[in-house]
Amino acid sequence: MRPLTYTALFGSVIAGSPVPNEMQQRRCEFLASSRNIDKALQSGNVNGTVQYCAKPQCCMGFFKLVDGHFRPDLLGCSLVETPCPETTCSASTLLNNYTKCLCSSDFCNINITWSPGTEQPQQSNPQDSSQGHKLRPHLSHSDERAASSTEGLTSHCSCSSSAISDIDMANMKLEKFVACGRFGLVWQGSYQGNVVALKHFRFKNHHEFTRERAVYAVPLMVHAGIVHFLGAGITVSGEPMLVMEFALHGSLNSYLSKTMITWTDAVRLSKSLVEGLVYLHSDLNSNGMHKPPLAHRDLSSNNVLVRADGTCALCDFGCATILCSCGGPDQWQHQSSTSREHAPLGTLCYMPPEILDRSVDLNSALCLLQGDVYALGLLLWEMWMRCMDLFPELPVPEHHLPYETELGAKPTLGQLLVFVFEKRGRPAIPSTWATVSQTKKNTLQELLEECWDHDPEARLNAHCAANRIASLCTEYSL
Repeated sequence: MRPLTYTALFGSVIAGSPVPNEMQQRRCEFLASSRNIDKALQSGNVNGTVQYCAKPQCCMGFFKLVDGHFRPDLLGCSLVETPCPETTCSASTLLNNYTKCLCSSDFCNINITWSPGTEQPQQSNPQDSSQGHKLRPHLSHSDERAASSTEGLTSHCSCSSSAISDIDMANMKLEKFVACGRFGLVWQGSYQGNVVALKHFRFKNHHEFTRERAVYAVPLMVHAGIVHFLGAGITVSGEPMLVMEFALHGSLNSYLSKTMITWTDAVRLSKSLVEGLVYLHSDLNSNGMHKPPLAHRDLSSNNVLVRADGTCALCDFGCATILCSCGGPDQWQHQSSTSREHAPLGTLCYMPPEILDRSVDLNSALCLLQGDVYALGLLLWEMWMRCMDLFPELPVPEHHLPYETELGAKPTLGQLLVFVFEKRGRPAIPSTWATVSQTKKNTLQELLEECWDHDPEARLNAHCAANRIASLCTEYSL
């Protein structure tokens, strides 16, 4: 897997759009904002963070110098057919804090190298004293718009989300109703010929729209395990809408309800799910930008999407909390201090016992992160219960939500308190799972039990869970 070393406000787009003749096309890292995406998409089809060049065999990158680091503004296939003899992305000139490169190998535009022998680039004064306005590099019209899309991001603390631009909803077409969520409706639509998902919020859920929009605006919020965000807009009726990639298989709940999976499928789903959660929980600094940790607070099989390639992507951040981490983990704080921010949130059957009982301080960042890990354990159980290779010579059970077998389809808070908190009950783990391990060093049961442990401090963190899943992939050769 190629390391993801960059991002901007809108990251990459549209996993799931058709990509013809991929092996014959130049592949470039893709990065564009909503303000320049129309032009950028003309250079080739986009799948996830990859653009497949239509004609030119060059990758291009525009970078801005911020606090001594080059930060990408626009990445993808070259917009014009220009010779590009260099196989790597390098530059030696700087104009008003901007530089660019052209290169001729796959994914060569991920990082830029400042050519040896040149002086260390110095950041120029962004203000023209005679004109009183910001200087701009000599770029084409579309590239100039791209260069402006990430202004305002610095290497300083980014616990407060950056502003993002709206998409003109007049270019959107609603084509098919997909699902009805807690806060609004989800539609399949099209944007400039590409399939997208449109999340339409009700007026009364403007708070959740604002919260989710703020999450996507956090710097470095681009990862294969997180749904790709394109932008936001306002409908003709004045209701807000989010635009994001369209996942072919819909929610994990819907996928598991219709599909029995193999162990290979289960590994792909599990790894991508936990890697997305690790990234969400991570405190990162890269290319002059800072991503604070975030707690999802509503992990459920309805809030995980399954792409055409069988990987998972976290979605629905209407309950998420951005954790301010400028002083390090010991000083993590909520971005907001409103009473609503600290209220129990999430889907009832995925809530950990300490939140069901309200026996913990919801101001605790660690509590919120470990609550996500508890839900992760339930999601892994939910997946693996549909894996035919874990039930040799036995029928694969129908898909059930956590505690549905024990408490029915819609357990109440009181029922969950008794079973989960007081009796410390958890979903049943089939005995057949223990017989398929090759080494017995690590077992599926041990992993689940350490994710949904009654004591939050005894649970694995997301990173440890990811390492455990990686080891299980080799120990279970099914």
